[in-house]
Amino acid sequence: MSSSLAEKLNVKIVEQKPVTVTLPNGLTYEQPTGLFINNQFIRSQDGSTLKVENPSTEEIIVEVQSATAQDVEYAVESAEAAFNSEWSSMDPRNRAAYLVKLANLIEEKKELIASIESTDNGKALALARGDVGLVIDYIRSAAGYADKLGGRTIDTGDGYANFTYREPIGVCGQIIPWNFPLMMLSWKIAPALVAGNTVILKPASPTPLNALFFASLCKEAGIPAGVVNIVPGPGRSVGDTITNHPKIRKIAFTGSTDIGRDVAIKAAQSNLKKVTLELGGKSAHLVFADANIKKTIPNLVNGIFKNAGQICSSGSRIYVQDTIYDELLSEFKKYLETEIKVGSPFDESNFQAAITNKAQFETILNYIDIGKKEGAKILTGGERVGNKGYFIRPTVFYDVKEDMRIVKEEIFGPVVTISKFSTVDEAVALANDSEFGLGAGIETENLSVALKVAKRLHAGTVWINTYNDFDAAVPFGGYKQSGYGREMGEEAFESYTQVKAVRIKLE
Repeated sequence: MSSSLAEKLNVKIVEQKPVTVTLPNGLTYEQPTGLFINNQFIRSQDGSTLKVENPSTEEIIVEVQSATAQDVEYAVESAEAAFNSEWSSMDPRNRAAYLVKLANLIEEKKELIASIESTDNGKALALARGDVGLVIDYIRSAAGYADKLGGRTIDTGDGYANFTYREPIGVCGQIIPWNFPLMMLSWKIAPALVAGNTVILKPASPTPLNALFFASLCKEAGIPAGVVNIVPGPGRSVGDTITNHPKIRKIAFTGSTDIGRDVAIKAAQSNLKKVTLELGGKSAHLVFADANIKKTIPNLVNGIFKNAGQICSSGSRIYVQDTIYDELLSEFKKYLETEIKVGSPFDESNFQAAITNKAQFETILNYIDIGKKEGAKILTGGERVGNKGYFIRPTVFYDVKEDMRIVKEEIFGPVVTISKFSTVDEAVALANDSEFGLGAGIETENLSVALKVAKRLHAGTVWINTYNDFDAAVPFGGYKQSGYGREMGEEAFESYTQVKAVRIKLE
């Protein structure tokens, strides 16, 4: 099937061999560098490549193949052929068995995979290990829904029998960001496969390494050819080809709100693809006067400085009740300057490591300058760390005004604003005064206040006395311009299935 499809599309199949890579912690492995299409690692049709940089050292790790529109076309045809074969119609438990085997392979290699993630993305190794753990948990959790995705019967009286099927959609296009390369991949691929779909996934250009390594594990797990296809390449060519393709029936995108809006428009204009979008955020983290400050400070840190602030749901706007405002500022500053270290992801004493790429690094520094020019006060941080690698000290602006750009716009870095509120109503109004609605946080010892406020917040996830705390069974997604659709949990399967109703008239 592979050769006939390639001939039909005039695609030249040239095997692309892996490259031996030694990671900063001494682990050595074989890194796939080809496009993964139809269970083969191949060279792109024009031979173009992407240079993959280590953001901690600014050195090139390796070059990988960069897909063309013709390569995407080959991937689509391969995925469609796989969907129309036994994959979409097999016993769902058999599909789940492939996923369980895949999760087991990831678990066997989890330290290597975490080390690849830290090298490619720049995140702290401890955080990368946590990501890999959640990936393993989620793939297994998704597999557990395999025999729970059936339809239902509907009683409309004795004259009819009615029931529904829940069926896969078909070929799914998936575009993921660079901040959580492996986690975002698993959140998209796992439910799609369990439901019986096939996928073409484009990893972010700065961080393709684990996606390609994951592809090698899919092949090792025995997942049939064409079911999973990984095509690194530029967003404006590869991403647009996926979004516009008439044979792709579903698009899942995680990234900026501006690009997400463009994806939604193109998906509608092409063939009315089903769309899920997980987009930007400017989440509020509310600290009430009765909060335990000793417990709250680490939650605030985790909310904004985890992954160097490169999380869509980061609690980048902190609002503190006025009676404890000064005390919290003092304790927050002390904690950041004594407990939070910034540097190499492989030094396990460092909480925060590198910004993932140069463009984002420069964007964050520009926002820090904007904050200073707007008149915001800096409590701590505000500068680059060292002169090699993309490191920025955790930065806290306080006594900010709500119309400042640093309060309104997503910075996507280790920068947070702090201001005060007096009443519950004021706190809720401040939190909801945003076009985004991905996450929110509440710090209080009063359960009644916590639950009442949580219900009033316009956010897809509300964390209470914790933050950026994910579980494979709990759905995640946004309100307003933070997107629509959910990932993880049972809700994720709504995005990868469609319902068919059958109505039988009884004689």
